[in-house]
Amino acid sequence: MLFNSLTFLIFFVVVLAFHYAPFIPWRVKKHFLLYASYVFYGAWNPPFVILLWLSTILDWYTAKYMYRTEVLSRRRWLLLASMVGNLGMLGYFKYGNFLLQNFQQLMSSIGVDYQPPAWDIVLPVGISFYTFQTMAYTLDVYLRRAKPSDTFLDFALFVTFFPQLVAGPIVRPTDLIPQFETQPKTTAGQFGWGLFLMTLGLFQKIVVADGLLAPVADAVYKARGMLAPLDAWLGTLAFSGQIFCDFAGYTTTAIGLSLVMGFSLIDNFRYPYAAIGFSDFWRRWHISLSTWLRDYLYIPLGGNRKGPVRTYVNLMVTMLLGGLWHGASWTFVVWGGLHGLYLAVERFLQRRFGESVAFKGTPVKIALALITYFFVNITWVFFRSQDFATAARILKSMLLLETSGKPILITWHVWSAAGTIAIMLLCHWLLRDRDLAEVAEKTPSVLFGLVWGAMLFLIAITQGGSDAFIYFQF
Repeated sequence: MLFNSLTFLIFFVVVLAFHYAPFIPWRVKKHFLLYASYVFYGAWNPPFVILLWLSTILDWYTAKYMYRTEVLSRRRWLLLASMVGNLGMLGYFKYGNFLLQNFQQLMSSIGVDYQPPAWDIVLPVGISFYTFQTMAYTLDVYLRRAKPSDTFLDFALFVTFFPQLVAGPIVRPTDLIPQFETQPKTTAGQFGWGLFLMTLGLFQKIVVADGLLAPVADAVYKARGMLAPLDAWLGTLAFSGQIFCDFAGYTTTAIGLSLVMGFSLIDNFRYPYAAIGFSDFWRRWHISLSTWLRDYLYIPLGGNRKGPVRTYVNLMVTMLLGGLWHGASWTFVVWGGLHGLYLAVERFLQRRFGESVAFKGTPVKIALALITYFFVNITWVFFRSQDFATAARILKSMLLLETSGKPILITWHVWSAAGTIAIMLLCHWLLRDRDLAEVAEKTPSVLFGLVWGAMLFLIAITQGGSDAFIYFQF
């Protein structure tokens, strides 16, 4: 079920009506919210709800018994059972075909003609997100960072809570489970702000990502021949805006939906295209994933505690696995590897030269932000390309190594992409150190209402189908 669909609107109105119905005990409402979440997820493919049940039951019991025992070996075996179960399901559905194809290529390289059977397995939507979420629960209990949930109902709702089930943010159990213990009390201001965030998120998705930027990115990345440098750059910049507005649009809508029901979810984006440096970028982009990788992978590997060389290795391993998390393709691995390389080089330069006072002026900060954005866009080429041939062709045009390509973008695409990206970058820079709620509070009511009304109007008139969010495939 898509947020940007009439079906979801009807679904949410029904959920909200029951959620705020008087004289119904909170426990009954929680059961209804859990079943509604299963309906929401099952709308794509009902049998995949079974995977949610398996993951829920597995981590509920392993964490429960792990918390009760003090025997280290037994706790490790329970953790291993949880990891094997969760990663096994993720690996089978998401990486099975990838591994099979690479094994076939390996056999072919040594002269063995191996023809594997067709891998006709549908990828369960959002499996990477809820797998990491339930793993965080088990790992926190194992590391004694948290105790298990008091009730199975609260834990099951934590796993399946529909606003963030499919594409995040990846919520920590200590942040969400306590919110289910008692019925939330929603203020009028919280309710209204939630509705505004829902509007903003859908505006980002429907109007900006799908309406203005997706046609430009699709035209460039589906082209077969060599591209003109301007077209290659506009297509890549359009994709950088598309993936931000698409993904941030989803999580902003999810946060708004939760607020309307009285729950609070963490921010997942903080104006990443105004980042100064790559560490800053990952503090602003997909925050729930970057902090998950930091806490459950980078730090356990040793972090920066075991010397510079080990730090660089840990950064590379973390980002390579982060790239593979996004998709079963070597292009995603390269995307993650480039970010790992950027982070390692940045850390080396900081160790070598320190934080220069000269880098604290606004013009220098803007220049560094643009340099960061340039290199981030180089990585987006691999993220968007279906294969390395496409990535190579586009990079050659972008880096002016090949300038013989002919323009393919129409005038409207050129101006819509350039104008939208310019506005987006300006907004990110102006808001990089500010909170949107505080900005909205200081905005005159009439102006705020006009902006809100304009977004609703543009959502209503934007033509096109209800496209799925990009991160549903991850």
